[in-house]
Amino acid sequence: MTEDAIAERRGRRSGGGAARRAERTATRAEFSRFITRNIPDLEILNAEALEIIEANAETVLEEIGVNFVDNPAALRLWQEAGADIDGERVRIPKGLARRLCATAPATFTQHARNPERNVEIGGRNLVLAPVYGPPFVRDQAGGRRYATIEDFRNFVKLGQMSKWLHHSGGTVCEPTDVAVNKRHLDMLHAHMTLSDKPYMGSVTLPERAEDSVEMSKILFGADFVDRNTVMTSLVNINSPLTFDSVMMGALEVYARAGQASIVSPFIVGGAMAPVTVAGTLTQVLAEVMAGVAYSQLVRAGAPVIAGAFVTSIDMNSGAPTFGTPEAAQITLGAGQLMRRLGLPYRSAGAFCGSKLPDAQAAYETANTLNTGLMAGVNFMLHACGWLEGGLVSSYEKYVMDADQLGVLHRLAAGVDLSENGQGMDAIREVGPGGHYLGCAHTQANYKDAFWRTGLLDYKPFETWDEEGARDTATLAGLKVRRMLDEYQAPDLDPGIAEALADYVAKKKAAVPDAFV
Repeated sequence: MTEDAIAERRGRRSGGGAARRAERTATRAEFSRFITRNIPDLEILNAEALEIIEANAETVLEEIGVNFVDNPAALRLWQEAGADIDGERVRIPKGLARRLCATAPATFTQHARNPERNVEIGGRNLVLAPVYGPPFVRDQAGGRRYATIEDFRNFVKLGQMSKWLHHSGGTVCEPTDVAVNKRHLDMLHAHMTLSDKPYMGSVTLPERAEDSVEMSKILFGADFVDRNTVMTSLVNINSPLTFDSVMMGALEVYARAGQASIVSPFIVGGAMAPVTVAGTLTQVLAEVMAGVAYSQLVRAGAPVIAGAFVTSIDMNSGAPTFGTPEAAQITLGAGQLMRRLGLPYRSAGAFCGSKLPDAQAAYETANTLNTGLMAGVNFMLHACGWLEGGLVSSYEKYVMDADQLGVLHRLAAGVDLSENGQGMDAIREVGPGGHYLGCAHTQANYKDAFWRTGLLDYKPFETWDEEGARDTATLAGLKVRRMLDEYQAPDLDPGIAEALADYVAKKKAAVPDAFV
């Protein structure tokens, strides 16, 4: 459908008294603005340590190099920029990658179709996005099973309804009942129609990234997309030191279109990076600098987020482990390194290795969420719903984690030292031996004085017992059902909705299904 046809439908099929009345009476999902930190970052590395790691990373790029596989165009760009090319190995002279990284913006806006949901990525800001990539889902009713497109749409709806979550995300689960070569269309369509928060594009093939750009142009208008960032997409580096043509092909599409990519090493310490913290940080920095620099060779000024997905490994079983102190040290140290590069930083999340939303899941998740806050993370993917080392998107854990994201909002706000925050009026009024429950200051502030959970149980034992002695997972399951029952799709211009549906239908009809 042409832009003129879309514009005509916008004019013909939107507006009017009925539309305005519907907008006034529609249920609006409660939401909070992205976090702006009023607390300091925790810096674990001193100046000498930072200089050592940065020098080592430059040595890795110059002497060892990185591989850009099956990508002759990338090799030509690197050669023109002054790198040494040996087959598919790219050796980057000291200082070159860092100079290229300097052309990437330190902050940028990702626009949502509802401007109230726009997010600012970088600086002192933290944007929270849900789990990404699991092929399985789990809930109390159905247990562990392969994910479907219905599950995918349910998670998008939960994200739209979740107050503390700023971003709709990307592959919140892998809908295995839709053909591999077509599922990106259904996933993007769900994000665009069922949520009005920002979303992520497809990266599984360059052609699918191009579909993401085209669908975004239908949603926002081609001119708007040409001038603004409306997508953030996850481009993983094949650690150690390898940049494959699929991921780089997607990055190239997004960079040329002015859309953001998260350039992110995928590190399992001991398997894909050294077992030491400093060694892993050296490799992470080298890979990030090479990946971000390449995005700037494609288009100087293209928005990027410097990533660091890091976990350790159990040396007995080989399984990835989460919430460990070493992973926290790497997350904190990488934050310092990315700030010195002047780039937005992606890391941390609701990581855990547990098979159920249980105590192990809670401990490991709390460790990684809080580490991310203290590390100065700007974009936190996997902030809710992650289970079983990233193999499972859990309905119950999604709402459990999303509830706890409110704690990050409150911690990041810092300490209120205004006249009201100092509380001197209350101390004067109550004096020695009194209590504060009825004083004027308490009455004026009690509604917002303390963070309030939307899930956890603080009732007396007798009430809790009479209501069935329900644990947190049970309460979360009830909340999932309630949220899905109460969900209402955000308004979308009928002409745009029709154009999106037409695009998806035509693209899917043009090729046969492929499940590999």
